[in-house]
Amino acid sequence: MDYDVKDLALADQGLKRIEWAARFMPVLRMIKERFAREKPLAGYRIAACLHVTTETANLMETLKQGGAEVRLTASNPLSTQDDVAAALVKHFGIPVFAIKGEDQSTYYQHIHQALAHQPQLTMDDGADLVSTLHAEKQELLPQIIGGTEETTTGVIRLKSMARQKVLQYPIVAVNDAKTKHLFDNRYGTGQSTLDGILRATNILLAGLNFVIAGYGWCGRGVAMRARGAGAKVIICEVDPLKALEAVMDGFQVMSLREAARIGDIFVTVTGDKHVITTHHFQRMKDGAIVANAGHFNVEIDIPSLRKMAVHHRQIREFVEEFQLPDGRRIFLLAEGRLINLAAAEGHPATVMDMSFANQALSILFLVEKGKRLEKEVYSVPGKVDEEIARLKLKSLGVRLDRLTPEQKRYLSAWEEGT
Repeated sequence: MDYDVKDLALADQGLKRIEWAARFMPVLRMIKERFAREKPLAGYRIAACLHVTTETANLMETLKQGGAEVRLTASNPLSTQDDVAAALVKHFGIPVFAIKGEDQSTYYQHIHQALAHQPQLTMDDGADLVSTLHAEKQELLPQIIGGTEETTTGVIRLKSMARQKVLQYPIVAVNDAKTKHLFDNRYGTGQSTLDGILRATNILLAGLNFVIAGYGWCGRGVAMRARGAGAKVIICEVDPLKALEAVMDGFQVMSLREAARIGDIFVTVTGDKHVITTHHFQRMKDGAIVANAGHFNVEIDIPSLRKMAVHHRQIREFVEEFQLPDGRRIFLLAEGRLINLAAAEGHPATVMDMSFANQALSILFLVEKGKRLEKEVYSVPGKVDEEIARLKLKSLGVRLDRLTPEQKRYLSAWEEGT
């Protein structure tokens, strides 16, 4: 079997951690059991470009149980858990091409290897696999039925491709599912971002000025958790509605230029480029910590920071110290990459259970309907969203009320008034 992982000797350790994550993924387990019985993906080849984590391993096993032939590569050079990659190869027979810390050249070489079995379906987290297909592997495009996209950044890229009429097959935006972005982005990113910062630095958050650039669902989650840890949270936004919401949520809101002077910790979570730049570095106080929770490492202008620095060193694992000409030091975490996956383990399995249930059922949707879809970006079908929510509530032992016939009639009628 073709694969490229760090060390197969790590496989047994990875298997135990995959099993631990599975305990907290009951919805995906129910889907796996169904797939194992029905084999709805038999004969289909899937190329997946996702963070190689314990939760992803459980998704890969689910797809394989459904009959699919799967290949997996990393969607970020620093997010791979090497023991999990080894376990997938050794214990599950799934080809994996991912090594934590791989350089840019190896990263794209691995994407090409994941495409080598000529997939009919793709799974992406950030759209690097889809963009590689469109730019360098166009001969494979005619056979592809459809794909899924996991994250906000990838959905933005793919919708841009669709608008420009260059997207060559339909994509289901898993990120847009309510059971994904309302939970994964908010609770998952919120907890795991703080987890990554704390593992990298071991600092006390209480009493610090914690600056968050971006108040989307991920930003909301980080703000919620930072406040819970005792930090004084400052939100920086360009969207007036989101900024107003942050004010009403009780957070201080100001421009990033203002916040740069007083912030102790800065976290970017916008999905955009060069959010923190030279102008901000020049204003930051000695000891400022800068991290990114967005998908790509472009939100912080790292080349400018390197240019400004007169001295640079690695002071802790995942912590780089940049000394400026006036003696101030700025600390960059995890090379500006996804802090929650680079320095920690990513989202907890409990929340990824819903996200990856969406992935599995969206792939099934594409198998059944993909050939009739236009070359556009589609939302996850509402029935799939509701079913995942019902299954998750069932696994938590939560019961819902039901509308009475009278209540249903009232909600669908116009005659009754005051």
